[in-house]
Amino acid sequence: MSGWVIFWDVVPYVTLAVVAVGTWWRYRYDKFGWTTRSSQLYESRLLRIGSPMFHFGILVVIVGHIIGLVIPESWTNLIMSDHVYHVQAMVLGAIAGITTLGGIALLVYRRRTTGPVFLATTVNDKAMYAVLVLAIVAGLACTLIGATPVGADHDYRESVSPWFRSIWILQPRGDLMVQAPLWFHIHVMIAMVLFCLWPFTRLVHVFSAPIAYLFRPYIVYRSRDVSGKGELVGSHPPRRGW
Repeated sequence: MSGWVIFWDVVPYVTLAVVAVGTWWRYRYDKFGWTTRSSQLYESRLLRIGSPMFHFGILVVIVGHIIGLVIPESWTNLIMSDHVYHVQAMVLGAIAGITTLGGIALLVYRRRTTGPVFLATTVNDKAMYAVLVLAIVAGLACTLIGATPVGADHDYRESVSPWFRSIWILQPRGDLMVQAPLWFHIHVMIAMVLFCLWPFTRLVHVFSAPIAYLFRPYIVYRSRDVSGKGELVGSHPPRRGW
């Protein structure tokens, strides 16, 4: 067994362990830091453009990854041909990737050129943005290379996808990942670095969901005491007028 096979068998589990333990640690010891640290107060014009571009773009990217990595090739072949699958994946992937990259470019530009926002940017934030941009660029490169004759010679659904699924069933097939081209290796490596950083950056807010909000009790509002008698206005029937 080669070193690269061992690498692709072991490192994904190290990444998952870092994500799980890091997220638990962050929630246990840094609940007040579990936030995006919004900077909308300092600047909102670029934020209103860049944030939706990035978030909607990355949502489509995530859905595309789920379809490409989780759903077996035999299932998608029941719905569409290989040619149609690759064309729609390339077109939608390119649009989503460019939109996401444009959105984060605006956010980084805003963070660099807006004084208060830049001052609120930590070294942690800079590292996170750098790795996130690299991951997006590498993913977009994989999508665009796949449309070339060089990329068309390899179908990631026969190597990267089954390797990804094998990780979750605890039967890693690093030999399949070794067969993938170099650009997929680079993209996946950067993605694993990003996931290792994830629990310790502002990206951790992705794991938050306001589920408790759906089950909270109603908030009862009462007017303040304006009579000086310790009674709340609205707590007793009002006097009749004329």
